[in-house]
Amino acid sequence: MTVETRMAQSADPRIGSREMTYVEAARAGLDEEMARDSSIFVVGQGIGARGGNFNTTLGLYEKYGPARLRDVPITERGFVGMCTGAAATGSRPVVDFMFIDFILDALGELINQTSKLRYMTHGRVKVPIVLRGCFGLGGAAATHHSGSYYPFFAHLPGFVVALPSTPADAKGLLKMAIRTDDPVIFLEHKGLLNSRGTVSDDPDLLIPFGVASIRRHLAGHGKRVTVVAISGMVSKVLAAADRLASEGIDVEVIDPRTIAPLDIGTIIESVRRTGRLLIVDEDYAPCGIGAEVAAQVVSEAFDYLDAPIKRLNANFTHVPYSPPLEAEVAISVSQLDNAIRQAVHG
Repeated sequence: MTVETRMAQSADPRIGSREMTYVEAARAGLDEEMARDSSIFVVGQGIGARGGNFNTTLGLYEKYGPARLRDVPITERGFVGMCTGAAATGSRPVVDFMFIDFILDALGELINQTSKLRYMTHGRVKVPIVLRGCFGLGGAAATHHSGSYYPFFAHLPGFVVALPSTPADAKGLLKMAIRTDDPVIFLEHKGLLNSRGTVSDDPDLLIPFGVASIRRHLAGHGKRVTVVAISGMVSKVLAAADRLASEGIDVEVIDPRTIAPLDIGTIIESVRRTGRLLIVDEDYAPCGIGAEVAAQVVSEAFDYLDAPIKRLNANFTHVPYSPPLEAEVAISVSQLDNAIRQAVHG
């Protein structure tokens, strides 16, 4: 069975599965790929013997050594440029930049070199580079360690932007990212790292880009609404949907999984079933993914809407260090419940 066929199917029932944390699942995917392909190497701060700030490479240094798990100094533009060159000449580098805030120091390389090289060479040069790191609110990490910024990368041609929300997707999307020939921004929400789920041991089970997942289907009764949830918001929306079922609210939850490419078709089909749409995204609202989803749905499915599209985002402000103040920035349980109610009744 080819990899292309395996991508389109569920896990082979003859192959086992395990319960793993999100970090463990992504690390297992990285380990499988490094064992399969000797051209893969990882660079980052503390990703060698220490195993990474979030245990993303724990134990891999002992297996693959310093040539393939290379600790680097705090020189983001330098090592992103180095790895872009390595990708263009036959390697498959994985850049572990810890927090998405840190990769911003390399924007010149990312925008003018990494994202454009395939275009500038008429496709003759491939750029199979993965740029992975954490993002999001939580943990009192303050404003330099709590950014999101993924709409910015989705705005630029040349990048794939992946936002896995489950351990299984963390593994499958990372493996897909490593095997693809384009630059991939692979982002892991801090609040998901210790979440647990069932993960297939199938080494060829990949999650394709641009295919959303319906995390919760309509129950078939009550007032219907589609909720598109981004990354760490998926589990929170699922919990809210369970709470609101007793109020006669039937929520279909869509997880895009990648925002570039964006599977707008699955979202539109859900809106045709429900007539209502709410987008829940922890990132800022202005010029965000919610605005893009809303614009495309209005353009392609306006006649199916029974009410205005709603958005729910974290507050538009810098993230404070104080835990109580950080909680005021984040989306609260009551805000989420009320936003779903308003989408249904508004």
